[in-house]
Amino acid sequence: MINLILSGGSGTRLWPLSRTLLPKQFVRLFDDRSLFQETVLRNKELVDKVLIVSNAEQYFLAVDQLGQLEYSAAEFLLEPVGRNTAPAIALACLLQDPEELLLVTTSDHLIKNQAAYKQAVKEAEGAAQSGALVTFGIKPEYAETGFGYIEASGSVGKVMDVKRFHEKPTADVASAYVEQGNFFWNSGMFCFKAGVFLEELQAHNPEMLEACKAAITSASNEGRCTRVDLKAMQAIPEDSIDFAVMEKSTKVQVVPCELNWSDVGSFDALYDEFAQGEADNAVVPMVAGSPEPLCLNSYNNLVVARERQVTLVDID
Repeated sequence: MINLILSGGSGTRLWPLSRTLLPKQFVRLFDDRSLFQETVLRNKELVDKVLIVSNAEQYFLAVDQLGQLEYSAAEFLLEPVGRNTAPAIALACLLQDPEELLLVTTSDHLIKNQAAYKQAVKEAEGAAQSGALVTFGIKPEYAETGFGYIEASGSVGKVMDVKRFHEKPTADVASAYVEQGNFFWNSGMFCFKAGVFLEELQAHNPEMLEACKAAITSASNEGRCTRVDLKAMQAIPEDSIDFAVMEKSTKVQVVPCELNWSDVGSFDALYDEFAQGEADNAVVPMVAGSPEPLCLNSYNNLVVARERQVTLVDID
């Protein structure tokens, strides 16, 4: 099984902490490691190979952070421009044997329950071997309006059929989803055989598949790195895996899981990961050894601390 890490995002919702030249997945947020590094560490023991899809600008950031982990076995697929997740995954699948399993993950999510994650991957692997397109559904902890939802059919079990995908709901609709019990947050993680995904892409979006085949044919290989030609990449229709394949396929199944998961997609989400103490102030130490902020009669604040002493007085 190959871990396909999608690493081309720009993390704009965390600007200015995340920016074009240092997007969210490469910012050192947790234990002096980036979310990209955490993703590699979490998956490398579960798979035979790691393949990273990135843009050319972020390639050197990724190589540098892999070097800090003393991990040099990763391979790269470099896109000159992004065309969303469906083409990125299709290009990667075209480089593999059709029977090869791919575990598709983002590079910028936080998963704190490693044992539950390993079990979920094992269950997804079994279903994918049988020909399913498997997605990972996060059991909702509250009525979140910022995520898409997966509606599963049948009773909650280890692997369920997917009835349909739902876009980000209103607060009332999200509450109804949570109460029903068979709705899950769409994590953006998947597991399937390369050939099965390409067959479904052929069935539902043949134009994209043909453009991806042309791009792979013209791509150049440099050691562990495959570079896609700019014009060939621009000719590929842009779409997400959900719209291009998952919402149309009849082969989709979901693994319900509780992973202590977060997409760390906003400052509210970042606050939730660091909030502590009675005052509920959250501190993100961006530099090791940063002085602790002084919080005097101050509550519910998120402090991103570097070398300077930060003091809050009567701030809520």
